[in-house]
Amino acid sequence: QTLLQGIILLPLRAIGITFILLLAWLSASIATFHQPGRGFLPLKGWRRRMIQSSLSSLTRTAFFVMGFQVKVKGKVASLAEAPIFVAAPHSSFFDAIICALTGMPSIVSRAENLSTPVFGTILRSLQPVAVSRQDPNSRKNTVAEITRRALSKGQWPQVN
Repeated sequence: QTLLQGIILLPLRAIGITFILLLAWLSASIATFHQPGRGFLPLKGWRRRMIQSSLSSLTRTAFFVMGFQVKVKGKVASLAEAPIFVAAPHSSFFDAIICALTGMPSIVSRAENLSTPVFGTILRSLQPVAVSRQDPNSRKNTVAEITRRALSKGQWPQVN
């Protein structure tokens, strides 16, 4: 009986995840279409609200479709309380759960991830701090960018 459930659930979950991923891509594409200051200025107004609400909801839904049920204990720190928060060790896709629960913050990511089809568009909509492993000054530039965003008094989302 468990094998039969797996045979039925696996394709349904795969279809569900694919549909959610395409919706996330569409939402990210709309929110960043003709974006002023593309990546150098924070998203504002409807663009920021759209990314935060749609991607957060879609990510939660995707994890539910995959069979995860997440319960939050305590209160998530606001942007004013914690402009930077750390989710470690960044070793799996579970970091996406944290991002969804905290309103889709900016993240620190490899610059190469931004050119990935579909995922790159979604990632760019989160306005990540891109780290280049080929650039010897990348570590210093990353720290400077995180500091700049953290001191922006709420103009940028939290940095994860």
